[in-house]
Amino acid sequence: MATTSATTPRPPSVEARTAGSRPGRLLALVLGAQFMALLDAFIVNVAAPTIRTEFGASGAELQLVVAGYTIAYAVLLITGARLGSVFGHGRVHLAGLAVFTAASLACGLAAGSAQLIVFRVVQGVGAAVMIPQVLSLIQQNFTGAARLRALGAYGAVLATGAAAGQVVGGVLVSADLFGTGWRPAFLVNVPIGLVLLVLGVRGLPREPRGDRGRREARARGLDVTGLVMLAGGVTLLTVPLVLGQELDWPAWTWICLLASVVFFAGFTAYETWLAARGGAPLIALGVLRAPGIARAALRILLAMAVNAGFLFAMTLHVQGGLGYSAMRTGLMFAPTALTFGAVGLTWRRWPARWQGALVPTGFVLIAAGATVIGLALRDGGDGGPGLYAGFVIMGCGLALGFSPTLTGALANVRPEDAADASGLLVTVTQLGQLIGVAAFGTLYLNRLDTAGAQGSGEALWVCALALAAAAVVGALAGLVRRRRRVGSPAG
Repeated sequence: MATTSATTPRPPSVEARTAGSRPGRLLALVLGAQFMALLDAFIVNVAAPTIRTEFGASGAELQLVVAGYTIAYAVLLITGARLGSVFGHGRVHLAGLAVFTAASLACGLAAGSAQLIVFRVVQGVGAAVMIPQVLSLIQQNFTGAARLRALGAYGAVLATGAAAGQVVGGVLVSADLFGTGWRPAFLVNVPIGLVLLVLGVRGLPREPRGDRGRREARARGLDVTGLVMLAGGVTLLTVPLVLGQELDWPAWTWICLLASVVFFAGFTAYETWLAARGGAPLIALGVLRAPGIARAALRILLAMAVNAGFLFAMTLHVQGGLGYSAMRTGLMFAPTALTFGAVGLTWRRWPARWQGALVPTGFVLIAAGATVIGLALRDGGDGGPGLYAGFVIMGCGLALGFSPTLTGALANVRPEDAADASGLLVTVTQLGQLIGVAAFGTLYLNRLDTAGAQGSGEALWVCALALAAAAVVGALAGLVRRRRRVGSPAG
């Protein structure tokens, strides 16, 4: 079946007809929720030292406070996408937003590390239900140039949320509002979430109960076997990645990583078998065969891994090695966030002859930015102007490597496959962040031979080289396929 082009008009979907004539309001609502969830995933990084001091938390407990959200989020994203198909993306988005907002309040009022860990997991569950609906609602309510603009805004929000989380976290923790310390880092979500809920009740689409497509989606069900296998594989992958460094990589972490490969292989085999029998797999195989999806998934994985690894290693260096405050640490990332947002929202208006080279150029800039930052901080100093030039280059590169990749991958996805594509790419995004923190964070910590700014700077330099190497892989991704296409008989 031919795919629907992003620039080819199509009849409005049921959701588009019920969304009213204010698509801008719908986009603002879902992107506001997206930004809030991303903010929360990173805001806690800066708050972690203060949480540890107040609760006397162990290293493993602190890791779970930071990562409990991420683990639940990554494990349940695909499930959240399917729930949207079954019960309606607008309804499920609001349900996830309600859970996320309530869990944020509970996190802000937690009396101990155990409570905070539990509430962080619940936060992750809410985000996993809420976030996959964002792309689905965009895909089903925007067409042509409007969809491209919406996807560009989505891409800008997706990656600026990480850097903004560091900035906002630093400001809130350092402000110590009314002596509450780290708690505003979570409580800030409550008024935002309530406003989004009130506006979303009227601004998000409602699917008619008698809609044939919705009945068919409900008849497909949730593919419980595939869900269990995928959740098992993601859990076995993410838990050791999150806790391995803190626990010095015991044997069980490696066993889990090997077992995750078995689970993923079994999941792929089962989904293929189910589709061949006429069943409804958790991820539609047509999505995986859509033009550019596989290459886009690799590039998104690499971009998010580099982004998360860069933020994590830099935070460790400037707070631990240079002794900067939480506020100063957070504000350091402002140039990256601002540049990413500006480039992510404007690249579509650049000359047409540049468009084909934007993604590989972006990854080259990421490599250059990481190298400049590593050199600026290698000697243990404050980096000077060169550091901030590196931040700007990094932000520009991340925007060009990520936003056009995401937009291009989703431009030709059929509306009926929007939920599956959303769950897949958002899961890849989340796994990329986990892998980036685990891989580059471990590299930084393992190279930290001596305490102080000098030793930390040397460790960061090695980490920066690894980040640059990963970016080069992103720049080269897809070149083999292009050469093969050029040399084919079809030309």
